[in-house]
Amino acid sequence: MVEFLTQALDFFRHLDVHLENIMRDYELATYLILALIIFCETGLVVTPFLPGDSLLFAAGAITAKTGILNVWILIPLLFLAAILGDNTNYFFGKYLGDRVFTKDYWFLKRKYIDQTHEFYEKHGGRTLIIARFVPIVRTFAPFVAGVGKMEYRKFIGYCLAGGILWVTLLTLAGYFFGQIPIVKDNFEVVVLGIIGISVLPIIIEIARAKWGKKG
Repeated sequence: MVEFLTQALDFFRHLDVHLENIMRDYELATYLILALIIFCETGLVVTPFLPGDSLLFAAGAITAKTGILNVWILIPLLFLAAILGDNTNYFFGKYLGDRVFTKDYWFLKRKYIDQTHEFYEKHGGRTLIIARFVPIVRTFAPFVAGVGKMEYRKFIGYCLAGGILWVTLLTLAGYFFGQIPIVKDNFEVVVLGIIGISVLPIIIEIARAKWGKKG
């Protein structure tokens, strides 16, 4: 278990190096590998720990560096993977319904559901767009939408809008800025920065909640 965690941490820390190795080893099959990771990260409640924001940025950067993949093929493919993931999560949540709230599971904690519900209470359907840029919440938002029986027409509209913004902005950011020397030489810091910015909304909400209670 310790060895697995060490390897996982190394993969996240040196995402650009590992992703470049994958591209060179698997070439065009990398399209499917990346799409599968994005699908699992957005579509399976058991895998919220997979890289999302950082993977998109790194994919864009390494695509620009190696030229193995075509970014204009990569973006639609990853967008499709994200949408399929959201829909899988939505219908899974709709099928389970309120039964999911009876207890905690090792992969699904009630607090995750409650946090996402709080997002819905504050931001409504826009949560699906905002959540795209927030790790963990991104995974649970469509699931909670399904549990809450959100109208599918409304769900898919926000889902498409959020997916386009998320995949396009982060992938192109990596593609156009990932090879700038200061970014390239400090890729780990940039990735950590992306993750930090992504979780900032959650930190702000927690701080506001605690400050509000004290007040």
